[in-house]
Amino acid sequence: MQNSASLREQLQGPEIVVAPGIYDAFGALMVERAGFPAAYISGASIAYTRYGRPDLGLVGMDEVANVLSAIGERVDVPLIVDADTGYGNALNVIRTVKLFERNGANVIQLEDQSLPKRCGHLAGKTLVSAAEMMGKIKAARDARASADTLIMARTDAIAVEGLDAALTRAERYREAGADILFVEAPRDVDEMRVVTARLGDQTPLLANMVEGGKTPILPAAELQEIGYSLVIFPGGLARAVGHMMGRYFASLRSHGDTAPFRSQMIGFDEMNALIGTPEMLANGARYDAGNFEDGD
Repeated sequence: MQNSASLREQLQGPEIVVAPGIYDAFGALMVERAGFPAAYISGASIAYTRYGRPDLGLVGMDEVANVLSAIGERVDVPLIVDADTGYGNALNVIRTVKLFERNGANVIQLEDQSLPKRCGHLAGKTLVSAAEMMGKIKAARDARASADTLIMARTDAIAVEGLDAALTRAERYREAGADILFVEAPRDVDEMRVVTARLGDQTPLLANMVEGGKTPILPAAELQEIGYSLVIFPGGLARAVGHMMGRYFASLRSHGDTAPFRSQMIGFDEMNALIGTPEMLANGARYDAGNFEDGD
């Protein structure tokens, strides 16, 4: 739980924590290499990249747990995990929290949408009651093995019930024990300031930067000035990779080889150094049969 404790300390400090969105261990490795203090495992990005589908609740608990396990095995950077609605009721939340915590989650995010859920920046969302969400938060707190595993509560109520109702919900979620609050999709900077003025004095707040979404995209320094403690860019990597894929495949289709694109690719030796091939081969050599004598 050292990473969880470290992240809790960072969230209580003066500097905003910037957590890029990822969807696999390679992206996590690149985030860690770039020196970010945390990474955000995005359910939407898993849906985009694994299935080529939108964020409409199509990705299940076990699928996210498998992605989390692969990432947690490879990197040490603290991991914030999108657990959607907890995949059901409070009993499902208990199983989700136990599974995700075992697999390396340092922060587990739960939201108050009803099933089937959808991206927080799409229209047509529906919500469970605040009371039901409070029960889920309490269940999550009871299920975690360590108090250093943080529970984040997200409300999507701005689009459904309005800003004031969303703030009231967030206050109730804090009363239920949420460690971090996430008020999804404020529509302008004024609304963002209202959120931080009402909630930020007691609890770390998350800002969600979705390119093309309902919330204006602001740099981390400005979000810090507004009063946010944590910012995620959940789909930015998937969008950047998608753009690069389009250019790469267009070049390959046009030229018939990768030579014109080679300057924009990681080289063979660089890739092996990045993913740790020499170290793994050296470690594996310790167990080669030639190091041991066969018994009779």
